[in-house]
Formats: sequence, C-alpha cells, structure tokens
Amino acid sequence: MAWDGEGRTYYKYVNNGGWGFAYFLGMIGAAVYYVQQATTLGGDLIGLLKALVWPAYLVYHLLH
Repeated sequence: MAWDGEGRTYYKYVNNGGWGFAYFLGMIGAAVYYVQQATTLGGDLIGLLKALVWPAYLVYHLLH
C-alpha cells in the first residue's frame, strides 16, 4: 500500500515470484534426494544443508 501525496492510497502489485517457486521446488527435490541417500542422522542433517545451497555449487561448477 502506498500514498499518492493527496491523501489517497493505492495498491501496487508486483508479480515476479515465479523463479522463487521454481527454486523452492528444486530445494524440496534436492532435500528428498539427499535424505534418501543418507544412512545416519548426521547424514540427514548434512543433506538438508546441501539442499539449501545446491544452486551455488551448480553455478560454480558450470562456470569453473
């Protein structure tokens, strides 16, 4: 919500959340993959951490 300077309010809608949803789906998929591969509770926790940062590793290895 914003003010127009004359006492009226207006709403500004921004529609740019599509890539965030795609990242979220990728993160969920990566978490499922890594947790299925783990054999211990520590491995599960490491897998969840990997799921959060996998895009950084992907970009690093693609550009390296």
